[in-house]
Amino acid sequence: MPAYLVAGIDWTDAAIANEYRERLGPTLEKYGGKTLVAGKPEILEGEWSPGRVVVIEFPSMDHLQKWYRSPEYAPLIQLRQRGSKGDLLGAQYTPG
Repeated sequence: MPAYLVAGIDWTDAAIANEYRERLGPTLEKYGGKTLVAGKPEILEGEWSPGRVVVIEFPSMDHLQKWYRSPEYAPLIQLRQRGSKGDLLGAQYTPG
């Protein structure tokens, strides 16, 4: 079953954001990740504090976890945390 990484993120450093985006793609490809959504959301109800929302699909939760814990992504975690504030969630699709 597919799994999804959902991120709410506010970039505080544009140069770091650009570097992160440039380096992210190859790490996702290696673990089967595909970006489905990346941008500023339109708030329909409630409040949304992060500036951007990102949704990345993986073939399974195992793929998502291996990507997140991979040596390829490890330096990007530090980069993202240095240049942004936000939250990341992982969830597997469960029908019903």
